[in-house]
Amino acid sequence: MPKMMKFTTVFCFMMSIFTTILYRRFNSEICITLAVTFGTITYHLGMRLLVGLLYNIGMKNRANYTKKWYRIHSWEHILYQFLKVKKWKAKMPTYNSDIFSNKKYTWDEIAQAMCQSELVHETNIVLSFVPLVASVRFGAFSVFLITSICSAIFDLMFVIIQRYNRTRIIRMVLRER
Repeated sequence: MPKMMKFTTVFCFMMSIFTTILYRRFNSEICITLAVTFGTITYHLGMRLLVGLLYNIGMKNRANYTKKWYRIHSWEHILYQFLKVKKWKAKMPTYNSDIFSNKKYTWDEIAQAMCQSELVHETNIVLSFVPLVASVRFGAFSVFLITSICSAIFDLMFVIIQRYNRTRIIRMVLRER
């Protein structure tokens, strides 16, 4: 997954440059549409790679899962049942599944990595709306809004998965002790 995401980001970046050059040369509407599309995809993927990298540098998968921010509220369990998280969570991709391996890491280390992952996805949710600024230059506010909302919902699903799983992981930590 990491290689594919990096490759796709680089490919879209190169395509955004190429289609921008074509637009400047031929002033074609399709070229500017493609340049903006590839540029937006580059932003969404590149931003996620950068945010994950910065959190890894800063936190190194070490987070205090007992802090208030990470505590699961009683209403969340009801929400997760309503959303049927248990049925779809395993179908979601994982950027780096090794960090959640109980063969490589203790349950305590996995719980910490889950908290960092949650923060990454929460940050991504907020940054998903930055492309709305581009609508000032290019118009099509509704298109930028829809892509930003879809992107934010995608990251929200990963926040939900991290929070859903953390309750059981913390139980495993307590058993280890």
